[in-house]
Amino acid sequence: MDIIGTKNLRDVIELKVQQFADKECIVFEDREGNVIRYSYKQFGDMINKYATILLSKGIQKGDKVVVHMLNCPEYLASWFALGKIGAVMIPTNVLAGAFELEYFLEFSESVAIITEPNYVEMFEELQKKCKSVKNIFLSRTSPRYPSRKLYPHTTVMADLMKDASTEVPEIAIDNEDDLMWLFTSGTTSRPKAVQLTHANAVFAGIFGAQSWKVTPADRHFICLPLFHVNGQFISVMPTFTAGATLVMVEVFSASKYMEQARRHKTTTASLVAANVKMIMNQPIPETDVDAQNDFRLIMYAIAIPDEVWDEFERRFDVKLCDLWGMTETLGATTLNPIDGVLKKNCIGMPRMENAIKIIDEEGKEVPPGTVGEIVVQGVPGRTIMKAYYKNPEATAETIKDGWLYTGDNAYMDEDGYFHFVDRKKDMIKRSGENVAATEVEYVISLHPKVKEVAVIGVPDPIRDEAVMACIILNPGETCTEQEIIDWCAEKLAKFKVPSFVKFKDDFPRTSIGKVQKNIIKKEEVESIEAGK
Repeated sequence: MDIIGTKNLRDVIELKVQQFADKECIVFEDREGNVIRYSYKQFGDMINKYATILLSKGIQKGDKVVVHMLNCPEYLASWFALGKIGAVMIPTNVLAGAFELEYFLEFSESVAIITEPNYVEMFEELQKKCKSVKNIFLSRTSPRYPSRKLYPHTTVMADLMKDASTEVPEIAIDNEDDLMWLFTSGTTSRPKAVQLTHANAVFAGIFGAQSWKVTPADRHFICLPLFHVNGQFISVMPTFTAGATLVMVEVFSASKYMEQARRHKTTTASLVAANVKMIMNQPIPETDVDAQNDFRLIMYAIAIPDEVWDEFERRFDVKLCDLWGMTETLGATTLNPIDGVLKKNCIGMPRMENAIKIIDEEGKEVPPGTVGEIVVQGVPGRTIMKAYYKNPEATAETIKDGWLYTGDNAYMDEDGYFHFVDRKKDMIKRSGENVAATEVEYVISLHPKVKEVAVIGVPDPIRDEAVMACIILNPGETCTEQEIIDWCAEKLAKFKVPSFVKFKDDFPRTSIGKVQKNIIKKEEVESIEAGK
């Protein structure tokens, strides 16, 4: 028996509601500053009502349901309600457009969508194309949001909540059943669906709570999006597993972040490098108040310069704890020991239940100090992802003999700490989000004027990397940078749209004609650094 046992997500939340019924569970602040609070009992009742409404509208065990909302309590209620009845949540990025969402809906064969008024018109149009979608559930329809009367063809949750039952029938759920699928950028032209189970979520809650020593007295501040594995498995699951309080904002605001943290007395948080840089770049004079907060720890990912690290810790009197992980490995997979030596810009040591090694191109483990690929040992569906949905080939390439091949390069030092180097696979990191170069290339290749395209990442002082598209046009064609940018903006989430477009006569190639993107990138980075 492992630490997960037979527990599923329903077991976790029902136990916490029982143990901490009257304790503050969620504090939510929307973008206008309105604050609403839920006790564990109130949140448990909200989940149960969502679950019984979904059941009454025909959602069954195994059904796939897209959830598309900004951070809000209703998002969490949707996630846990779907888990309670054995349905599968498909969380989608709120920046995604109709082109991407149609693919997600069709690929997953989703039967329903849970969304908010800001996005309902787009989904009503998509429903006409995606025949598997039978219902659109409209949430967040309080007086603060657009009138639900404008959308008569949706099921409005607020209209049914008052009379909804809090008694959810028992539904047999094995904890290795799917809980959610996260679409992740990869090395193929379209995103892959990572199958994550109930056991995965339970495990993330246990290892996170233990690793960061989360107690019921903690108040975790989440500003990262709930559709991302970071928000789900680094913030939400450890917080609820420990019976702590989740302080959630609708969207991240660099100018408001520390004031919100002080006001809500938050003790832990999770950020990415772009957040840290944006907070430090605010034109707000340093004052004695900056260090007057309740933070004991901020988990963060992706390297920042040493001087930014030191200044952030000094100014706000808080310890930063670096980590590394990916969707397939359930978020934080290596992390610095908070009671041990915390090395700067070092991704730390392996979490419990997972072994890690660094291998060379032949699959052999390399000695300390040698750069190679990170591979993670785990149990599919328990301590690593279950599989890629409908993609046995990619699953077999990624998980071999119990080891998950990450495509990220690192080295281990003499003390057993790991240090991230770069991504082996063709991936661009932008503001904490992975952008697959191949996915952007696929969209640009659909443009009728484009003959060939190579997409690379170039340095960005705030967002880690920016997306650059290098393009060869078809003979006789002319095109502008803005034309390509507009084309991508119609079909891709905002963070995937190229910031730069370069038109070229040809690309450097190997002897067999393969495009040498490493040379293109080197040339473009040198050009940027030279100010050309």
